[in-house]
Amino acid sequence: MTFSFARTPDAVLTQLQAWRAADAPTSGGQVLAYVFDTGLPQLDELVRQAMVAMTPVSGLDPATFPSFAELERALVGFTRELLHGDDDVVGTATTGGTESSLLAVKAARDLWQECHQGVGRPRMVLPTTAHGTFRKAADYFDLELDLVPCQADGSVDPAAVGRRLDDGVAIVITSAPSYPFGVIDPVAEIAAQAYERGIACHVDACMGGLTLPFWPGVDELPVWDFRLPGVTSVVADYHKFGYAPKGVSVLLQRGRQRQRRQFYVCADWAGYPLTNPAMVNSRSGLALAAAWAVSQALGRAGFVTLTESVAEASAVLRRALKAIDGLTVFGSSIGPMIAAATDLAAPPERQVDPHLWADALRQLGWVVQSQPGLTQANGVNLPTTAHLTVTPVTQSRLPELEPALIQAADLVRGVPPVDGSLIADHLVAAGLLDPMFIQPPNSTTDQSLPRLDPDTAWAIVQALNQQPDDSASTVSSSAQTRLLALAKVVALPVTEALMIEKMGRPVEP
Repeated sequence: MTFSFARTPDAVLTQLQAWRAADAPTSGGQVLAYVFDTGLPQLDELVRQAMVAMTPVSGLDPATFPSFAELERALVGFTRELLHGDDDVVGTATTGGTESSLLAVKAARDLWQECHQGVGRPRMVLPTTAHGTFRKAADYFDLELDLVPCQADGSVDPAAVGRRLDDGVAIVITSAPSYPFGVIDPVAEIAAQAYERGIACHVDACMGGLTLPFWPGVDELPVWDFRLPGVTSVVADYHKFGYAPKGVSVLLQRGRQRQRRQFYVCADWAGYPLTNPAMVNSRSGLALAAAWAVSQALGRAGFVTLTESVAEASAVLRRALKAIDGLTVFGSSIGPMIAAATDLAAPPERQVDPHLWADALRQLGWVVQSQPGLTQANGVNLPTTAHLTVTPVTQSRLPELEPALIQAADLVRGVPPVDGSLIADHLVAAGLLDPMFIQPPNSTTDQSLPRLDPDTAWAIVQALNQQPDDSASTVSSSAQTRLLALAKVVALPVTEALMIEKMGRPVEP
């Protein structure tokens, strides 16, 4: 066969490398979110080779590709032992925490519907700090959201959760730990109440599933896994602290009867018998092979060593943040996640806004994640914060990171947060925003409002990208900071439309 490439392989790779050059660094510890870096080049090379070996393999038919089944069995077994599951606990490798969470909710919904003969709409009870993926699951699978407000420190009152549990509940969600603030929910108390009422209790351990079992002083941590009889499912993400590339996660379910509700079967069409344990059909073996390879290479001892680095760096950063004038650590976090918030005990001229602080850090070469906070239905406010995820490589960067945290705070100390009301007024004056949208977000009342059309939403996004005169600060606010400020004063349909366009437009041809 005579064949000619449209572009030479070298040209294609050169283009790819040029695009990659614009990305935030995915190794080296400068990005304290999104990426999970061990700092071990040998492990990175093992990951690459494992993925190459499995490149053409599909999990669609493990009878044809038994290597996929072997990898999945081994990884599920490693995870089950780690999380104290017995022989009754079975599991599935998925594409990530989102898919795992969706499957856990679907299985619980299906079992509830069988028990109630399809009458009524099931509820999902979850704290407001539970990951947003569970709201997606409720939307996808038609469950009613029953949100339990958290306490002022971001913790969950198990009694408040228990009061919501009745025959209409299909599943209750807990976190170990919660993503926003790194707080471990009172899983034991909640799971016991769920068990008494025959309700499924899921533990979102996407971040903690592969760190908490190895955390220093682990025996003193609250129990949250399958040692609790009320826990029916747990998820642990290997593309986080399993140090595999995106995306691979393991969902464990107590009992085949529950786990089989994940499966989709289509046996009445003209094609091949379609049987899937997960949301997708052709599951890739690349990240699965990488996760297995890392687990085998590290073993328990390796995970302990890496987690000790994470724990030591986390302790140093918590002390450093608490020592910064005008800034503090929010919540009683345990594990690799830290939320930095304004120290409201400091006078206004000494306070540090976490979003402006995050902007200053980015200008100094460090990336953290800005979180908008939440005014809950009970009136308790969860503050705006900046989120830091600590990885093993962070420890080696502390001599540079600590001074940067202090310098960033010095640059924005006393500068008030970006005023979303002023931004909204500007958008109204420019004819981009109807005044009817200027109202605090409310998930109930906002349902009656129309969603912005894509072009109007994109025009607002572009307006937010334009740099205003931040004369009060030596650090300019980012477009993300301005978007989060605007979100506090406009109805939810506005924020949702802006977020969609911000994600959707850049990938349009």
